Amino acid sequence: MSSKVRPLVKETGEEPYGRKPGKKPKLDLGLHWALLIRDSLAQSEWIVDFEFRATGPDRGGGNLQLWYLKDGRPQVETPSIYTIGAFDGLALVIDMYGGKGGGIRGFMNDGSTDYKSHHALDSLAFGHCDFAYRNLGRPSKLQVKQLADSFEVVVDGRRCFWSDKIKMPSGYYFGVSAASADTPDSFEIYKFVTTTAPGVTRELPRREPPPQQPPPAADPGGQTTDQGTQQASSNAQFAVQFTDLQNRLSTLSQSLDNVFREVQSLSAKSDARHQDLTHRVSHSEQLNTMDQKVQSIENTLRDYSGQFSSIHGVLKDSHSTLNEGLTQQMTHIISTKSPKIGTFVVVIIVFQLLLAGIYVMYKRRRASGPKKYL
Repeated sequence: MSSKVRPLVKETGEEPYGRKPGKKPKLDLGLHWALLIRDSLAQSEWIVDFEFRATGPDRGGGNLQLWYLKDGRPQVETPSIYTIGAFDGLALVIDMYGGKGGGIRGFMNDGSTDYKSHHALDSLAFGHCDFAYRNLGRPSKLQVKQLADSFEVVVDGRRCFWSDKIKMPSGYYFGVSAASADTPDSFEIYKFVTTTAPGVTRELPRREPPPQQPPPAADPGGQTTDQGTQQASSNAQFAVQFTDLQNRLSTLSQSLDNVFREVQSLSAKSDARHQDLTHRVSHSEQLNTMDQKVQSIENTLRDYSGQFSSIHGVLKDSHSTLNEGLTQQMTHIISTKSPKIGTFVVVIIVFQLLLAGIYVMYKRRRASGPKKYL
């Protein structure tokens, strides 16, 4: 396996640094791949949109650097922040530092510190945040903003770190480099777009002036020399106009791409809001239906309230009548149907007399009977 970075597509048409025209890079373990934008950045306020994806095995590793350097080409030759030495500019490092699934750190140097020989390089970072970037299945979006009063790094729509004390100078060069580990990751770059901040007038990139052509030799006739000079001047003007038109078209294409992305984002937000409103409307309809049913039940209870009152009155009257009638009836039954005490006494006396008569008869029969002697 190998660590790789897909080359950026640049509007200048120049081959990426480190790659020969017509050949694809072949990287082995321990090597790196670097890319340098040919033109320096003339604006002091800018925004960089950088999209990349990192894939690899579970214990894979490597790092990806985004550079903004004063002397770009010689310094981007180094694979990572750990081997660059002294540099003048900014470096954003994306790697597995800290053992938290990945992170982004920012380093700055004015050329006075040798990063390669520094004993505590990690302590030089001026900002960092945790970011699990490996094996997401989608490109990660990194945005770097240098505005008039602040410097900010945003990843996947959330702020990574911010400072109002950082102001990067203009005229530096952007670059990207990646280095492999023992078990390498695969880095793929999908987008690298630099735009000016809102309200900043765009300037043409700084280019080296073309070598001056020696004037053509004078012709004895004079007419041929004048025609050649006019033709050369016309070609030079055409080349300048064509270059300017090409730059404007590239800027327009980038602006349209940004507008398209914004429209997609707004469309997604609109769909989400529509679904949320639909969900809330369905719930409100259910609540309205339940409220109507409750009101119907209340109306029904109000209609039957009079009948309930009459039933309550009937039951109350029946209860009162039952209490009064039952008391009187029980009193009458007890007074008329209960046995009298005199009758009870007579019955007892008669029963005792009967027992006494039976006993007397028994004694007489026994006395009149024959006696037996031994």
